Amino acid sequence: METAFNLDQSIRKVKDFPKEGVLFYDITSILTNPDAFSYCIEKMVDIYKNKKIDAVAAAEARGFLFAAPFCEKLGIPLILIRKKGKLPGKVLTKTYALEYGEDSIQIHKDDIPQGGNVLLVDDLIATGGTLKAAKELLEEGGAKVDKAFGIVGLPFLNYSQVLEGMDVVTLINYDSE
Repeated sequence: METAFNLDQSIRKVKDFPKEGVLFYDITSILTNPDAFSYCIEKMVDIYKNKKIDAVAAAEARGFLFAAPFCEKLGIPLILIRKKGKLPGKVLTKTYALEYGEDSIQIHKDDIPQGGNVLLVDDLIATGGTLKAAKELLEEGGAKVDKAFGIVGLPFLNYSQVLEGMDVVTLINYDSE
């Protein structure tokens, strides 16, 4: 039988970061707690072990930390979603809007499994903008993307609208700033 684990106690909350009025949910404290980190990876395995997933695409950089051990446990490839200019060779690029400006992400074109089912992984899902851009980029490259996973979800930022039609799973949600 699974032991109850209080993930909330393992997430550091930092007031007024990165600006006044924002409560920052810092998952780095999960990484310093081996029990919390193990809990997260095991929950991911439990959720997805019987799903048809051909690869995982993880958002830079903290998404990598959760996706890599998950991929190793399930024996599936990991695709890195990087900021523009960080990957050599032939890449696909997607530019997307931020609250103040824009950003671009890239994926190695040859890493995308043609017709394969790809799970998107990030540490925290806030507005959903990065994951939406990643989904579009992977689909332009020939993959199917209908699932996203995050350790923390901030549904009050309406990511469900941005990621409409996707099965979005988080281990813990916070419903206000």
